[in-house]
Amino acid sequence: MLTVKTKSDLRQALHEARLAGHTIGLVPTMGNLHDGHLQLIRAAAADCQYTVASIFVNPLQFEKNEDLNNYPRSLESDMGLLAEAGCDLLIAPDNAEMYGTRSSMKTHIAVSGLTQNHCGKTRPGHFEGVATVVTKLFNLISPDQVYFGLKDYQQYRVIEQLIADLDFAIELNGLPTAREDSGLALSSRNSRLTSEQRRLAPVLYQQLQQTAELIRRGNQDFRRLESEASQSLAACGLKPDYFNICHAMSLEMACQHDKDLVILAAVFAGDVRLIDNVSLTI
Repeated sequence: MLTVKTKSDLRQALHEARLAGHTIGLVPTMGNLHDGHLQLIRAAAADCQYTVASIFVNPLQFEKNEDLNNYPRSLESDMGLLAEAGCDLLIAPDNAEMYGTRSSMKTHIAVSGLTQNHCGKTRPGHFEGVATVVTKLFNLISPDQVYFGLKDYQQYRVIEQLIADLDFAIELNGLPTAREDSGLALSSRNSRLTSEQRRLAPVLYQQLQQTAELIRRGNQDFRRLESEASQSLAACGLKPDYFNICHAMSLEMACQHDKDLVILAAVFAGDVRLIDNVSLTI
């Protein structure tokens, strides 16, 4: 696996891959890789002739009071995992390489509508940061296919809309959420959980499943279900950020006539923020 840290070296490596006629798959990450990331790499390697991963802890998607400085970083071990999973090229730029000086970056990408609620409401500016860095990666790499996990379902929909609106000739692939045996969604932030918080954390997925089952059985009092789920999570020791039953495409709060739904949720276990979701059709 080739590792580069500059955009010029990235372009040179990709030029050679294209001269060889290779199709290119991209897996954007912020590093501290777990098996969910590696599943994306393996899928890209199976579908494409040349697999590119990025590792960049993107400051634009963190608010001032969030855990940018505490976000776990493990570049050396990540490189070994990527190579073993079949990655051909890693781009691992620093902030200056990606954005230049703070005053030189004037352009930001915003995807309206899909970002107004859920994580977009409680983390203002987050998805603008995501859309901006992903747009830069798409322009730098011009992948044929790109791979995201569905754990962050709202992010997936934002990227899907971005690709459609800006006419990127890229096929988007969403892979199911990778989970521990307990049901806890794999996340780089899980490494910051205490043993007691790790014991409590799977309750989030259990609550999502329970609420989905109630809906399947005919309960369409969505606002009441959301309230009861939040109360249940709080009683178990998890602090709810939101628990929302939504239309699966618009991400607007679900109405009784909606059939394709997604339940989006975020909680705090101590100061560690966890997200998860469940999709269902009724």
